[in-house]
Amino acid sequence: MTFVEKAAVVGAGTMGGQIAQTIARAGIPVLMKDVSDQLVERGLEEARNVTAGEAARLVKRGRASEAEGQALVEEVVGRITGTTSYEGFGAVDFVIEAVPERMEIKQAVFAELDAQTPSHAILASNTSSLSISEIAEATLRPELVLGFHYFYPASIMPLIEVIEGDETSREALAAAIAFAQAIRKQPIRCAEVPGFVVNRILTAGISEVYRLQEERSYSIKAIDEGIAGAGIVPLGPYVLVNLLGLDTVTHVAEHMVASYGEERFYVHQGMRQLVSEGRLGAKSGGDGVYDAQGNPNLAGDREPDIAELVELLTLKTFHESCLLLQEGVASHRDIDFGMMAGAGLDPRRGLLPPFLKADSEGLDKVLERLERAAERYGERFEPPVILRRLVAQGRLGAASGQGFYAYPAAAAEQVGESVKLERREGGVAVLWLANGQMNSLSPQAVADIASAYERVRAEGARALVIASANPFLFCAGADIKAFTSIDEQQGEALLRDAHALFDALGSGEVATVAAVNGIAFGGGCELAMACDMRIAASSALFGQPEIKLGIIPGFGGTQRLARLVGEAKAFEANAIGDPLLADDAFAYGLVSDVVSDHELFDRACKVAGRLARQAPLALRAVKRLTHRGLQEGLAEEQREFASVFASADGREGIAAFLARRAPKFTGA
Repeated sequence: MTFVEKAAVVGAGTMGGQIAQTIARAGIPVLMKDVSDQLVERGLEEARNVTAGEAARLVKRGRASEAEGQALVEEVVGRITGTTSYEGFGAVDFVIEAVPERMEIKQAVFAELDAQTPSHAILASNTSSLSISEIAEATLRPELVLGFHYFYPASIMPLIEVIEGDETSREALAAAIAFAQAIRKQPIRCAEVPGFVVNRILTAGISEVYRLQEERSYSIKAIDEGIAGAGIVPLGPYVLVNLLGLDTVTHVAEHMVASYGEERFYVHQGMRQLVSEGRLGAKSGGDGVYDAQGNPNLAGDREPDIAELVELLTLKTFHESCLLLQEGVASHRDIDFGMMAGAGLDPRRGLLPPFLKADSEGLDKVLERLERAAERYGERFEPPVILRRLVAQGRLGAASGQGFYAYPAAAAEQVGESVKLERREGGVAVLWLANGQMNSLSPQAVADIASAYERVRAEGARALVIASANPFLFCAGADIKAFTSIDEQQGEALLRDAHALFDALGSGEVATVAAVNGIAFGGGCELAMACDMRIAASSALFGQPEIKLGIIPGFGGTQRLARLVGEAKAFEANAIGDPLLADDAFAYGLVSDVVSDHELFDRACKVAGRLARQAPLALRAVKRLTHRGLQEGLAEEQREFASVFASADGREGIAAFLARRAPKFTGA
């Protein structure tokens, strides 16, 4: 187990400076190394500028005074120590390398890091495309080497791709995911392939635009305006390239062509020429595919067929996403989440990531479009096996209730504000959690779940699946804001109601199965643990992070977790608060099974169907005996929760969480 008490960044350019700032902003001291004092100063200045901008925004919104904003800048920058040597690296726990994208440079750095850092330290590369396994060959600890890929600008973009090399250990992977969350980033997990997830998908889609633009001499300005206006991406493709840097984008495209061939990927020859001239876009003063005045630097003046370009861009983006899924590189949930957090496909703005978009449009329709494209443009559009399989199963997307994701059926009944209820064959019902973006357990949600459970019990249902209507998470935990807005009497009533509900789920006459499709933290993890069985998607994360807020689990987490995983592991989970990967949750006994994300709902319903067919009296007896003796511990937990929640540390922890700052506990 690796706890990150001190970190380091090697490479103090713009990216390195911003990476160091994200770590220091989370309250973690960080060393920043480069080869010269001048470069180190540039990195420190970048970190200062980023923090100053953030402080200015807080002041403008009335969330901090001018003095507090300045103090924030000094506090964050004060946690960063610049150096041109490896002095201090003997005490670091996590190192992020951010040097130029050349394998020989990275291997040289990793060989030095291997000799200068403690044996437990995780060595991570910010590479956007190079092999983690090859980088790891330069060390004697390949099991502790992984990819930790930020997206530019690192201070703003929320995504981090956590990439597993051939020998990366599960422990290192779990520590990296916990570290990403600690620095307030959103990690996705992926295997090692050229381009990883987001860059591979983006490059595949934009290759179609590149290809036709050069073949047909289209105007790049007209392309940018037309594609941006079509509402499928946040920026036109050439505007985006100008912002990211032509050298970076061209390097990734060349790597993709070398890895997968010119049929699937394409290097824009005009951009390659601009790179050779040092015209890199925003990073070189704004002169790239457009000059500083916004005039195109790439040949082409013909009016493009925007409809054709949009279709090819959309289909190729989806096609490459399917290939990543088929290859086992990442789950469909992590692929979509990566495109949301790393490529700006925000559903709130009507910009849907690949699988969510395909489910919305209908997988049968997408299959037909790919077949037509394959006939016209070649085998790079040949429909993927996973798509044909889902269509053959009748899993056609949102309209059919299931595609890549599962959805409440059209006949699902709204039970209260936050829950939908669906009846299925064989005495099985599905309770869909539908309480906003985080699916939080508010007082209303607890009441709604209880009402839905009582309804299915009264109707004679034999088994109940608890699933999430949010495709990206199960339940992020209790609604902290709602907790802080209720008085002591209301808080006591909420605890009683939640415990009564969770007791009914575990010992009542209806068998219960939690289908955990993503994050299940705090109250969400406690809700899952209250069920008779838990089926987890491969990308699911479990955790009891209340300790980080200065409080403890209050809905049974101290008692049920110990029964499931044993006292030692339960103490660790509750006292440390770091997330638990689905595979680890299975190994420790927290979940009954781990399945691929797109098979989760089917498996949960099959398990529920099996439970529903069991002898009712015998099943009820098993449930009651399994939970025997639990009540005394739960009652003690309620008393301890109320005491800790009302403490000064509890108030400080919650206030810090809401203000997105590190808490300062005093023990009072």
